[in-house]
Amino acid sequence: MDNLSLDAEGLVLNDDGSFWISDEYGPYLYKFSKRGSLRSVIKPPQAVVPYIGGSIDFTSARHPDTGRAENSGFEGLTASPDGKTLYAMLQSATIQDGGASKKTSRYTRLFAWDVCHSSRKNTPKLIGEWVVPLPQRSNGNTAEQSEIHYLNDKQFLVLSRDGKGRGDDQRDTKSQYKSVDVFDLTGATDIHGTYDDATTPVSPGGLLVSGIQLATYHPFVNLLDDSQLARFSLHNGGTSDERLINAKWEGLALAPVEDRSTPDDYFLFVFSDNDFITLNGVAAGVPYVSKYGEDIDNQVLVYRVTLPTVRRGSVKKSIGI
Repeated sequence: MDNLSLDAEGLVLNDDGSFWISDEYGPYLYKFSKRGSLRSVIKPPQAVVPYIGGSIDFTSARHPDTGRAENSGFEGLTASPDGKTLYAMLQSATIQDGGASKKTSRYTRLFAWDVCHSSRKNTPKLIGEWVVPLPQRSNGNTAEQSEIHYLNDKQFLVLSRDGKGRGDDQRDTKSQYKSVDVFDLTGATDIHGTYDDATTPVSPGGLLVSGIQLATYHPFVNLLDDSQLARFSLHNGGTSDERLINAKWEGLALAPVEDRSTPDDYFLFVFSDNDFITLNGVAAGVPYVSKYGEDIDNQVLVYRVTLPTVRRGSVKKSIGI
């Protein structure tokens, strides 16, 4: 394979300098060496791979017949601190699970692979799969997830949001949902090996089949809290100016506060994506002006949070300090 076209969404760095990338369109997972050589590929179960007319089709121009919904592949990627378990989560439900409509696309899937000895000859083994219920906005549409972050073997941060705000394609400046939440796998049904082809949906038409216990989902940090935004002269809704909260929030990171009086406190970093919206851009050596007609800067929000279920020292290990 000489060339590989990806829409890379997630990134996990390993201790040896190699790294995993999740792809939106496959959606596949790829491991590269620290020099950028492809070392391993994970093809997810058939239930996730997009099929049109009986053949695999990675187009983003339309929904497939089955598999991940259009532009809704593996947005979330994270790993255990020791790097032995890799987790990936779909942006929203597969087509057969209700993913063709935002009203019925809330039941997404989280996957776990054992990547201890991954290589070209040793394909990582799928060891877990769970159904996670994404939140729904006041209009009934699913707030799709853009990132996940490992806390412990059962709990994860998840960034769920709408696409409203500065940079929205429809120029709707009022966002209804942007939040860093927590989901918990305790008691959730591990469905790997039982719902992994396109003929066995977990939620046809958005209705969960009986016998599947969902992960529990808990709101945590509301990015749209007006009082918090006002502390930094930011706002939600109204005029589209540089103080308007950005539309697309895509990244999460944790770092320890290292305050001995509060050992379970961490800095939570939340990153937006400006989608290359600029009046003075260059792509592949060619200047361009975004049709949006404005320069939109990326934004970063930083919170101090208390996470008592995170094993002390694990965050430092995961970020190499």
